[in-house]
Amino acid sequence: MAVKKRGQTFVYSNPPHIVAHASIVGPEESRGPYGEYFDLHCSDTKCGKDSWEKGEEQMAADAVNLSMDKASVSAADVDFLLGGDLLNQIITSDFVARDQDIPFLGLYSACATLVEGLLLGAGLMDGGFADCVVAFASSHYQTAERQYRTPLEYGVQYPPYKQFTVTAAGSYVLGWTGGGVWITHGTLGKVMDLGVSDPNDLGSAMAPAAAELILQHFSDLKRGIVDYDLILTGDLGKSGIKMLTVLLEEKGILLSDKLMDCGAEIFGGEKKYGAGGSGVGASAAFVGSVIIPRLISGELERVLLVGTGALLSTITVKQSETIPGISHGVVIEKLPGG
Repeated sequence: MAVKKRGQTFVYSNPPHIVAHASIVGPEESRGPYGEYFDLHCSDTKCGKDSWEKGEEQMAADAVNLSMDKASVSAADVDFLLGGDLLNQIITSDFVARDQDIPFLGLYSACATLVEGLLLGAGLMDGGFADCVVAFASSHYQTAERQYRTPLEYGVQYPPYKQFTVTAAGSYVLGWTGGGVWITHGTLGKVMDLGVSDPNDLGSAMAPAAAELILQHFSDLKRGIVDYDLILTGDLGKSGIKMLTVLLEEKGILLSDKLMDCGAEIFGGEKKYGAGGSGVGASAAFVGSVIIPRLISGELERVLLVGTGALLSTITVKQSETIPGISHGVVIEKLPGG
């Protein structure tokens, strides 16, 4: 009997702590309004390597290793490594796991991958299958852009609704002690497709899944917007946030000033980034470096983190297929007495 599930939501009876987090970002992100919050900064987009793909691998590996160092754990202490990225066959994460002597689960929910990792990692721990889990994710502008859309050399102009893939990686160590926050709930979303086919308009493809996830989460737990200090999406961008707001208002939910999006925030308001950032690296770096400190300080008490992913591929785009969207959510709360 599934005694720990309400609807589509896991209720963790033994919530794991986020013991440590580490982030690394690229040059553009370093110059953004949150640049000083991140742990490490790449001075060039190849992170000192001889290709963008190798640079992304280095970036993700550095984030994993630094998060483990912060938590004072070694590979021998970690039961499972969960990770994903945006490249074909999540090859970045595979290569990172290759160099860690840890059982590995590769994940893919596009930009919702980090939340999927946190949700499943917490489930493995709450289920008694693990005492320590590391979840990580990465994305990279140059590697993703040339894979999904057009060669960088084309110099394609950004329409106002297009998002700029964030070059960043983040890693989270889950354990039973340490840290100042824990993961108390996780809501699994369903794939939704409302017919968006433009690979530049990812916000519109993801917003319906995000709205459905939030509504499902509230229904499962008999909660509402009043029960949360922040609804943090990652990452709809400025266009997707507008659509999400409208979709929820139609259901009588007014988010007012409680809605924030990792992608819309990470670069500030500069027009050259279109609708803001995209890519799983946005939430992977932003949540741990910007939001968790606010929870620990007491500025926030409970946050619903909603990962949003556009499930497109190089093949489906060329065949003019529509873009399904997926969304998953986890509740991150300040530890009692913390």
